[in-house]
Amino acid sequence: MQSNAEADVKTATFRWRAILAAGLTMVGLAATVFLVRSPVVPSANGATTAIPAPAVDEPPTGRPKTETAVLAGGCFWGVQGVFQHVKGVSTAQSGYAGGDAATANYDAVTTETTGHAESVRITYDPAQVTYGQLLRIFFGVVQDPTELNRQGPDVGPSYRSVIFAQDDNQRNIANAYIAQLNQAGAFPAPIVTTVSQGAQFFPAEAYHQDFLDLNPNNPYIVQNDLPKLGALKSTFPELYRD
Repeated sequence: MQSNAEADVKTATFRWRAILAAGLTMVGLAATVFLVRSPVVPSANGATTAIPAPAVDEPPTGRPKTETAVLAGGCFWGVQGVFQHVKGVSTAQSGYAGGDAATANYDAVTTETTGHAESVRITYDPAQVTYGQLLRIFFGVVQDPTELNRQGPDVGPSYRSVIFAQDDNQRNIANAYIAQLNQAGAFPAPIVTTVSQGAQFFPAEAYHQDFLDLNPNNPYIVQNDLPKLGALKSTFPELYRD
């Protein structure tokens, strides 16, 4: 059970997101109707069809039983929520990456001066879902990779699009995929997603974890994140799990 002090901290740190959520109540209700009635759910980048699969990927066999990916694509509530519903993903944890341990907390990160990006650490079985497939979901439904230092209503470098590669193999796959998507003209503007290696991941506060699954009726979630989950299910049904 959450203490009163913890509840006060949670309320304070939500800041403008909570205000925005209240303002989006009516819009959120409309979005809910759309999600129920619309046969095609657009992704975060507005696409209704799957982007090309990566030409360069890790082999589906001969890999460790579990691997880790760290991705940043806007508010971590939705990023975590989507990857928690991907087959082969055992855990998805919200957190911060790109800055120091001393500033790896929500109050500091929201000042937009720490270098951190809201990120999600994904633990997955490469025999069930490859790193390239995770990136395809990341680019295809989780975020708009052409938005610089923002995602949707969230503005600032902490909401930037970053792939935090865990090794040289992941870095090479990510860079090759970005080049492939740009060459194919998969998006109406160049991809601004960066690839970084060596950044440490710091778990976020407990009240940020599992936020989508625990708060599916939150207006911010309804407006910004449930469409992404719907897009995952409709665009990648073979990778979706309840």
